[in-house]
Amino acid sequence: MSFLQLHGLTKKFADTTAVDNLSLDVAKGEFVSLLGPSGCGKTTTLQMIAGFVDVTAGSIILDGKDITFAKPNERGLGIVFQTYALFPHMTVEKNVAFGLEMRKLSGSDIAKRVKDALAMAQLEKFAQRYPRELSGGQRQRVALARALVIQPPVLLLDEPLSNLDANLREEMQFELRRIQQQAGTTTIMVTHDQAEALSVSDRVVVMREGKVIQIDEPYVMYENPATPFISRFVGKTNTFAVTLTATEQGRQFDLDGHRITLKNESDIAPNAGTCEALMSLRPEKIEIGRQGQGRFAGSIKNSFFLGNLWMYEVQTTFGLLIVSVINNHQQVYKIGENVSLDWHENALKVLAGEPAGDL
Repeated sequence: MSFLQLHGLTKKFADTTAVDNLSLDVAKGEFVSLLGPSGCGKTTTLQMIAGFVDVTAGSIILDGKDITFAKPNERGLGIVFQTYALFPHMTVEKNVAFGLEMRKLSGSDIAKRVKDALAMAQLEKFAQRYPRELSGGQRQRVALARALVIQPPVLLLDEPLSNLDANLREEMQFELRRIQQQAGTTTIMVTHDQAEALSVSDRVVVMREGKVIQIDEPYVMYENPATPFISRFVGKTNTFAVTLTATEQGRQFDLDGHRITLKNESDIAPNAGTCEALMSLRPEKIEIGRQGQGRFAGSIKNSFFLGNLWMYEVQTTFGLLIVSVINNHQQVYKIGENVSLDWHENALKVLAGEPAGDL
């Protein structure tokens, strides 16, 4: 059952439509990320939910109550901003207690709830420190504790990890998910970071130019992108154009002298004849080997060592492919070396919804 419902949400600024007829149902306790490039409307959507931006059209229903035109302070939502917005002159304990004090709770209630929030965020030993004495990850946890201590019906996160360095950001993804699950709070997060959205979310909403392009569980979206844009934006992928032909064995196409039969055809529109199609093939789905081991020939044009992975650019007769290989001390290929490539037919996905040139 939906706890937060966005129906036909639209926001126009003069002649510009920032959010266009967005609808989304969020279950109680669910973690949903709004993902998209800059200017896609995700932050405007969050601001409309928070009440910071007026709604042009549509409605926002929270637990059965229409809050579309309610003031921000009447909505009771918890918000964590990109900059954390902590009070520099207050200790961690005072920062976390601030919202409760504004709500005129008793001293004993405030003390208990602040203690519980600090424990949940693993901040007990930092209670008397000031924000300037904390690391970026610790400040982020203070902001989360302050937002959650008021026990909001919905937690809104606006790019909460963007100011952290890469290693800390990855660590805090796990912390963010742990704290959210422990609190059980319905959460909407805005992010432009695909890995961040995939790792912490129950569902991901991809937006582009104010519109929702796809809503799915992270794994489903990654494995079955609805459009070429999503295949490129949510993770890395290789794409190449083919001509599909209907046969008794299924949809087939020729590639580098080999006849390929598709195993996943649910999204292929035409049922007969031929059609042009764009194929998607994730780098980690490709097997690389010595020359002659696989069906497809190629040569190494470039290599990138990423610690846990090797990334190779491999030139083939049907284009330049990116191949990722786990670094497990097996074969390392040199630039200019001839190699072979192969993959299971289930790895190939047919993309629809946008022309190849959109990539």
